[in-house]
Amino acid sequence: MITTVGHAGAGHLGGSLSAVELVTALYFRFMSIDPANPGWADRDRFVLSKGHATPLYYAALAERGFFPVSWLEAYDRVDSRLQGHPDMRKTPGVDMTTGSLGQGLSAAVGMAIAARLLRRTFRVFVLIGDGEFQEGQVWEALMCAGARRLENLVCLMDRNGLQLASTVAEALPIDPVAEKWQAFGWHTVEIDGHDMADVVRGIGAALDHRGGPVAIIARTVKGRGVSFMENVVKWHSQCPSREEVRAALEELGASEGEVLPWR
Repeated sequence: MITTVGHAGAGHLGGSLSAVELVTALYFRFMSIDPANPGWADRDRFVLSKGHATPLYYAALAERGFFPVSWLEAYDRVDSRLQGHPDMRKTPGVDMTTGSLGQGLSAAVGMAIAARLLRRTFRVFVLIGDGEFQEGQVWEALMCAGARRLENLVCLMDRNGLQLASTVAEALPIDPVAEKWQAFGWHTVEIDGHDMADVVRGIGAALDHRGGPVAIIARTVKGRGVSFMENVVKWHSQCPSREEVRAALEELGASEGEVLPWR
């Protein structure tokens, strides 16, 4: 995906790399899903509220078997089934179209309420960025989920501290984060978002909780794993050059068979 983002000249790698462990744990350990039947009514749902992080999302869906890995090569091209922001009408495995940030949690709340009304047992997971936490619609969704005591809803916050053009603190401070979630009736779990054992522990604890929704606040690093991308604001949306692609893949230890040739 690092290579295809470079080819496309569009895509968000920084916020994709910060959430790798979170999405991997959900799709490969916790979520009840069937790639052969993506419309299964009782499947767990996932909403990528930080909808620009599709390089990560599509890679996970492909590796999980929702569509061929070869589709990744057409990322964000005209008429591709893998758009820059996820589209539930085009991409198998995508449960909710997202893109305008701040709306995904509201959609997830609606899904969780629907499960209750339909007497179904599926769970709803949503991944939000910490920059989204500045938005009023997110706060309305928090209030609704807490008031309805939606114990089938888990929200993971990618707390990497950076957004489009600055740090989150410079744009609009959101601390204290955990206390804000708790004030709306959410149980909170804080984890190291790059320690897979801690990620598994945190999600497991969230699923064991009863009585209301759970927020997992994951401390992460934007651009994790590529030294020149880590904690650098421009890599929110910067696309790598051919040389930067080569350097990034070398740092990540990608084998020759995993690397697409540069066109």
